[in-house]
Amino acid sequence: ERKIDKIHIPTNCLDVLAQQIYGICITEKMHVSELLSMIRQSYCFNSLSNEDFYSVISYLSGEHVALEDRHVYAKIWYDTETGMVGRKGKLARVIYMTNIGTIPDSTGVTVKVGPEVIGMIDEAFLERLKRGDIFVLGGSTYEFLFSRGTVAQVRAAVGRRPTVPSWFSEMLPLSFDLANEIGRFRKLIREKFEAKMSRKDVIDFIHSHLYVDENAANAIYEYLREQYDFALVPTDREIIIEHYLDEEKKYAVFHTMFGRRVNDCLSRAVAFVVSKTQKRDVEIGVTDNGFYIAAKKNIPAARALSLLESKRFDELLNLALDKTQVLNRRFRHCAGRSLMILRTYKGHKKRVGKQQVSSMILMAAVKRISKDFPILKEARREVLEDLMDIESTKRIIRMIENNSIAVKSIDTTIPSPFAFNLVLQGHLDMIRMEDRIEFLKRMHKLVLAKISLEQGKKGTDEDTKKVYAEIWKELEPDTEYESTKTRLIRQAWNLKRVPMFAKKEIVRMLEGERTGIRKDVIEAMHHYKADIEKNWPRDLRLAVFKAVKEVEAGEAV
Repeated sequence: ERKIDKIHIPTNCLDVLAQQIYGICITEKMHVSELLSMIRQSYCFNSLSNEDFYSVISYLSGEHVALEDRHVYAKIWYDTETGMVGRKGKLARVIYMTNIGTIPDSTGVTVKVGPEVIGMIDEAFLERLKRGDIFVLGGSTYEFLFSRGTVAQVRAAVGRRPTVPSWFSEMLPLSFDLANEIGRFRKLIREKFEAKMSRKDVIDFIHSHLYVDENAANAIYEYLREQYDFALVPTDREIIIEHYLDEEKKYAVFHTMFGRRVNDCLSRAVAFVVSKTQKRDVEIGVTDNGFYIAAKKNIPAARALSLLESKRFDELLNLALDKTQVLNRRFRHCAGRSLMILRTYKGHKKRVGKQQVSSMILMAAVKRISKDFPILKEARREVLEDLMDIESTKRIIRMIENNSIAVKSIDTTIPSPFAFNLVLQGHLDMIRMEDRIEFLKRMHKLVLAKISLEQGKKGTDEDTKKVYAEIWKELEPDTEYESTKTRLIRQAWNLKRVPMFAKKEIVRMLEGERTGIRKDVIEAMHHYKADIEKNWPRDLRLAVFKAVKEVEAGEAV
């Protein structure tokens, strides 16, 4: 059909603008009107407003004296009478050449329980966390408390189910355009189900529409048919809100096939409305196909969605993002690009952790100056336009407002096929791979049983609910074993005079891996056996030496 996804080119990036103005001023003195005219010749800045341009000039010329207390000094001079700008300081060229670039410094984040190190997580994963979130690290669950610099403080959450799924940093989000096409395809298939077309005719249509083989066409048919028989198939013109209750909390699953960037916007906005109107924190989960809000009490999901207004959506999301990890981290990136934080100065390189701490102090300082300080404004723009997709989200909200998109609510006793992966994505991280396959098979049978029940066959709704709870109970990990394993891993991360690469291999062995362990680490275990016997905790050394023997036995075979 010759459809190509739209590309997103960031425009009016004020941190990059600050960097470019500084570079131009180092090269030559120039009148501000001439400078603005030259900058607007770039596609990325062709719609740059006078207000944003002069706010960056004010920042670079050091008009905000309060920032000097935070060691942010003027980089250019600006004569308001003549309108000329030029470089300031003898080290201007050196500072510029050693700090330019748009790719931010990144690093792993150390996870600690008190003073003890228990592992590392990706910085992009930290952006998704908020206080109280439960996540899996090294096969054990932890509750996120707060972060400082590149250290995240957590506490053990043994026996509690994760609220945040494992992180796949390389996975690209589903685009808004492609998501809409999938929604339209769902609508076509749903219409064929409603017209009671035969299985063969529907599969033939899938073949002709998607150009897939027999197996793929059959899988798509079964997946959509089970969702249709179980509940409703959401489309690009109909959002389904599925209310589902498990043993611990109540879920409102939003089947919004609009892509992860739009769903991220919608989920934060809906969660913010619910938390403010209900005066309680809620849990969020986001995927390409939808999102969920979870809490211990009833969630007025449809009402919260109806309260969103396209005209005031920017304002609402700015409030929702305030004090979040994602805004804090993005502000550091923007402060680095705009030379507010110098990554290198006089040959000394500032570590990422120190940059983050500096950015937090600076963020508090610029908020006191103005909520629309150019670098803070840019951090918000980067989150809302680059990381998320606020324009497409506002388009969806406008369509809901004028009834172009319908919203329906349903209640289920077990998650529908479409909701299953969304609700249970974090929970599945706690199940071993063999058990996970078995669990999925049994859950599939349970869905089919529920469909049979709906169609008037034997069984009761309470039976399916009871079986669902029993399946979870059987497969949940042994908490006593998990707490022992957690303690040993924590002790391994905190071993003194042991290189980081060796700690990683030791942790892998404690997690049950017996292949691909570095030989030099195994050899070092034997070489330093006397020191290990003397200095390591008893349970840890016994577990590690047992694992070493198993690794060697496996290699011998």
